[in-house]
Amino acid sequence: MSVTRAARWGRVAADPMAIHLRWMIRRDMPDIMGIELASFEYSWTEDDFLRCLRQRNCIGMVAERNETILGFMVYELHPTRLNLLNFAVHPEQRRTGIGRRLVRKLVYKMCSHRRQKVTLAVREGNTAAQLFFRAARFSAAKVLRGYYEDSGEDAYQMEYLPVAHDWEEFGGGGAPTNRIAMYEAR
Repeated sequence: MSVTRAARWGRVAADPMAIHLRWMIRRDMPDIMGIELASFEYSWTEDDFLRCLRQRNCIGMVAERNETILGFMVYELHPTRLNLLNFAVHPEQRRTGIGRRLVRKLVYKMCSHRRQKVTLAVREGNTAAQLFFRAARFSAAKVLRGYYEDSGEDAYQMEYLPVAHDWEEFGGGGAPTNRIAMYEAR
């Protein structure tokens, strides 16, 4: 019997180092706020998170290990794209693959929901985030002048456009097509 199958039947203890991704819930807020405050000079408040998550098109997810939250993301669903609003990994847990797991989950959501891209804004001065997202195949699409009200700082709008491999792995087929365009081509 394989380890995975054995673990499923409760015969082998789950890997204590495994990262679990799940929906964000209200009782996560103290840990999320700790990560947020440790990560950003201009951070969201708890009210910002709650206001955002009350919207029907906003989703929050956390990465945890042994019931300890190590990172999170908040994103919006739009008809053709996902927009990443907030993303952070605890400073002591960076460069351990947690951020990559969160991005991979976001790409999965994009493909499984048949969206064409993921967008996000990164502060011009946040080079670490720019490099992280570039390594995850995001590219800078444009400069958003004076984007941040708190500092007047510019932002780079970054985009992730899927490749055929993403659609095959996560989307269950080829890239999404516009169904109306299929009939216009005739």
